[in-house]
Amino acid sequence: MIELTYTIESPAGASLDTWAGLKWTDGLQVDRLRELDELSVRTRNNVYRIVAIVPQRGEIMVQGGRFFPELTRARLAGCSLGGALLKQGGLYLGFRMEIQRGLETIITSDVRSIEIVSGGRAH
Repeated sequence: MIELTYTIESPAGASLDTWAGLKWTDGLQVDRLRELDELSVRTRNNVYRIVAIVPQRGEIMVQGGRFFPELTRARLAGCSLGGALLKQGGLYLGFRMEIQRGLETIITSDVRSIEIVSGGRAH
């Protein structure tokens, strides 16, 4: 009889214990932005311009990459490592943005930098 053994490897951050223990200091939560705050987010492959429209709901205008050649209304669902765990409404270094446009979800390459370009109106 032959015994088969499978090994499935995943990034360390993909485990629930590691995820729950993260400090979440290298980024921001979109719902803490003000309306019209503008971000410049550099990923491994592209630079995205993001303008907060209704921050509490993650509604944004986004431009960048091949999916958003012009400023497009969308929703920032959050960030992930490309797997099942999603940091809702979050944008953090080393994670991938998950942006929803209609029924489609676009997952970017890893975020390398986040810069607040300009502030919007005060609450």
